[in-house]
Amino acid sequence: MVDVARARKLAVRIREVVASTLEMQVKDPRLGMVTITDAKVTPDLREATLYYTVFGDATARQESAMALESAKGVLRATVGKQTGVRYTPSLTFIADVVPETAGRIEELLAKARAEDAKVHEQAEGAKPAGDADPYKAPRVEVDDDEDE
Repeated sequence: MVDVARARKLAVRIREVVASTLEMQVKDPRLGMVTITDAKVTPDLREATLYYTVFGDATARQESAMALESAKGVLRATVGKQTGVRYTPSLTFIADVVPETAGRIEELLAKARAEDAKVHEQAEGAKPAGDADPYKAPRVEVDDDEDE
């Protein structure tokens, strides 16, 4: 039977174990400032996907990705020892693109605000083209009976 709550708890524990192991035990010089942002475990507890971010440029991200791939065996062994599950899940590392996406969204929102400000600035001194009241007034019918 699949226990989703157990998978979530194991994912949190794996994230903590991997983060502390990267900080304390992995001494690869290619490994930059890596932050494990999230972990997901399949319901059968056989595969774990770890999302990470790297502080730095594209070169630092690429080198950190290579360092994580080479340290995968050590990390998996440590996860197996510290979690106590029957089958140690295989680890997959995926670069988290949320920070870049959030930065791009912020840029687009700032651009939209600037465009809105331009439109509001132009609209302040604007006057309607044509008559002030562009709608035709209803026709008033005159009764001939009232005149007599």
